[in-house]
Amino acid sequence: MPSNDARNLLQTAVPTAAVGAVTVAVSGVVAGGKGAIGAAVGTVLAILFMGIGLYVLQWTAKTLPQLFQAMGLMLYVAQLLLLLIFVALFKDTTLFNPRAFALALVLSTVVWMAAQARAHMKAKIFYVDPEKTGSSS
Repeated sequence: MPSNDARNLLQTAVPTAAVGAVTVAVSGVVAGGKGAIGAAVGTVLAILFMGIGLYVLQWTAKTLPQLFQAMGLMLYVAQLLLLLIFVALFKDTTLFNPRAFALALVLSTVVWMAAQARAHMKAKIFYVDPEKTGSSS
């Protein structure tokens, strides 16, 4: 993974994990152990989906740049639909607290997207490749 991609991943995953840890702690206090487990599962699921999406988007940008914008839009819609499907599938589970799961999933997804937008705006990426200038004396 190039350094810019790793930096982008770091700038998005760390805030998401921090919000996830706070959500796990709050859910543990409010809903007990099942709340903490639900929040942890929701946070891990969001980080996993968004991380895979970031990888696919970066691969598309390198290999098929003409499809980048369309792929980005399709990818975000697909991610949100998959996360909605997971919330619907686990709404009646007894393994963990479904409300804590859904809250952590939504919060982690929103924080990931906001952090990704911020990381992209702060990145100094050339939109034109500068020519190498050599001194030929």
